[in-house]
Amino acid sequence: MTHPTLTQSRGVEFTRIYSYGAARGDVSVPNEDLIGPIDSSDEWIRQRTGIITRTRASAEVSAVDLATEAGREAIEASGIRPDQIDLVIAATISNVRQTPSMAAVVADNLGANPAAAYDSNAACAGFSYAITQADALIRSGAAHYALVIGAEKLSDVVDPTDRSISFLLGDGAGAAVVGPSDFPGIAAPVWGSDGSRAGAVTMNSTLVEYRDGKAEWPTLRQEGQTVFRWAVWEMAKVAKQALEAAGVTSDQLAAFIPHQANMRIIDEFAKQLKLPESVVIARDIETTGNTSAASIPLATHRLLKEHPELSGGLALQIGFGAGLVFGAQVIVLP
Repeated sequence: MTHPTLTQSRGVEFTRIYSYGAARGDVSVPNEDLIGPIDSSDEWIRQRTGIITRTRASAEVSAVDLATEAGREAIEASGIRPDQIDLVIAATISNVRQTPSMAAVVADNLGANPAAAYDSNAACAGFSYAITQADALIRSGAAHYALVIGAEKLSDVVDPTDRSISFLLGDGAGAAVVGPSDFPGIAAPVWGSDGSRAGAVTMNSTLVEYRDGKAEWPTLRQEGQTVFRWAVWEMAKVAKQALEAAGVTSDQLAAFIPHQANMRIIDEFAKQLKLPESVVIARDIETTGNTSAASIPLATHRLLKEHPELSGGLALQIGFGAGLVFGAQVIVLP
């Protein structure tokens, strides 16, 4: 049987990130505000995580609000009109509605309607995953300009008495505009998952159990030591593989932007990658906390504000978290 010849789209050869936008929660929550319910101390939290304070959003501020604010700044800084954005990807684990997607609502809020829009759940690797998708979809011709957002209101899924993860988490959104480039601005990803360790970072119950009165509102939990060991040993290998995939060495980097999970993990990464002192390391966790999918773009936004000389340099970004999932790639900073 002969088939008619289908037309398949073809896009551009290269893409790059044009700009970043950011929105942090409007309330600063110091360690002292959280230590009572977990019977802890400011010193214990600082030593274990490097966090002094974290940003959280007021009750009336939603993850969609944060995503819209970050997306608006990214678009304004990109030189692209909102109506030129034809793809919006929102990486999130904290959209309180199963449907519609956060991305579709944000696209409309920003004037990008009728862009293709969907949410992506890859937890703390979500932004890296979404950058990989935007790059591939633009190069295939399925999109021309993409808005990639990592947005979380993790305070909605926190149990104040939980000692495993609650004190780590903050709220915020970071966004980036991705589009055509005359040079390669986003390297090949190293990404993957290990679902055999799904219990290492997870919700403690399901919405069905909550509905049936068999459980409290579902909140995040983690096996701290399991996650720490996995991040330090396995993710350092992934970071090295991402450098190899990009064809660069650590001394060619301008910046290293890991998921802001824990300062001890970040320090261990720097050691294992043998990063020279010239490489600026993002340490946004100190005052923002762990914002899951928002953490890498928020950290990048702050880094570029504080170090504008990094513009045009290479940055290695790596996200890792619940799934367990991971994603890493080298990018050219806008």
